[in-house]
Amino acid sequence: MTMKRGWIAAAVAAASLSGIGTSAVAESATLKTVEERGTLLCSGHNGSYFGFVEVNDKNEWKGLDIDLCRALTVAILGDPDKNQIVPLSWAQRFPALQSGDVDVVIKATGWTMGRDTELGLQFSIPYFFGGAQLMVRKELGISSASELGGGTVCVAAGTTIERIVADHLKAENVEHTMVSFEKTAEVIGAYKAGRCDAYAAWGPSIAVLLANQFEDADSHVILEDKLSAEPIAAAMRQGDEDWVDIVNWMLAALIKAEELGVTSSNVDEMTANPPNPTVARLLGVDAGMGERLGLRDTWAREMIAAMGNFAEIYDRNLGEGSPYKLERGLNNLWSNGGVLYTPILD
Repeated sequence: MTMKRGWIAAAVAAASLSGIGTSAVAESATLKTVEERGTLLCSGHNGSYFGFVEVNDKNEWKGLDIDLCRALTVAILGDPDKNQIVPLSWAQRFPALQSGDVDVVIKATGWTMGRDTELGLQFSIPYFFGGAQLMVRKELGISSASELGGGTVCVAAGTTIERIVADHLKAENVEHTMVSFEKTAEVIGAYKAGRCDAYAAWGPSIAVLLANQFEDADSHVILEDKLSAEPIAAAMRQGDEDWVDIVNWMLAALIKAEELGVTSSNVDEMTANPPNPTVARLLGVDAGMGERLGLRDTWAREMIAAMGNFAEIYDRNLGEGSPYKLERGLNNLWSNGGVLYTPILD
């Protein structure tokens, strides 16, 4: 046996021992718990984070992140309503995840090194992008964060925004006072009441608020300074890689469906006559989409039929089908000028 052949044989043996290259059914402890409980526990908000996690006038949960929870619920349990939304503040979301009070955090959560390495969390592929920005009253005549010297900035406690804004203003040598609030509604109320000169938040959420929650929207301006470029992802406990796979491929399937033109209205037709092998795999016409995750082969088909693809979910919660009319921008497909893409579905 030559050295090259010996190396190949050793690699094949190692792959066999590790399960690489073999057909293995996923065994997620979290999945087992959810299936036995019959309910998926998802993060909510202690109030409304408009467009993402909010409560409507019928006291029902809605929003982009809520719909992603429902999509995951369909993938696992076959029914978008078999979930419980647990109201949590920003600061409560990670302790609640670590204690098992929720199974996954899907709540406009930024992927950071500290959360990844120090809090025992794992993150999914990003499904949204946005950064920290500041809103001020036009009457102040401020056009840049560097002009906020001596001002007061209101922010929600327990968010990445708090640190990002503080670090940016420190780097710019801008003396300021940071005032933190537990609830988003309290931050907005303080800003409206004039208790602070600037409102610091995630750029997309400021745009949503300005479009729907301010009667005097023309009296405010979102500063051009983009203080961060933040990938938003689902957060999970470390140690359950198969659960991370399930959440990753739930998100990937929604984005891939948009890319392939599979919608809630044509999914049955696409299933009956798949236009290409990728669609056939996605919709479970060809076996394998489920077994590798410990789910049904039809999970993605059922999910798209119930919730739509990513574009449909975005549109009804943030886009033209919503009160906010927020353009997708970076959050469009890579093929449409955005940055959203998925792993290869083979």
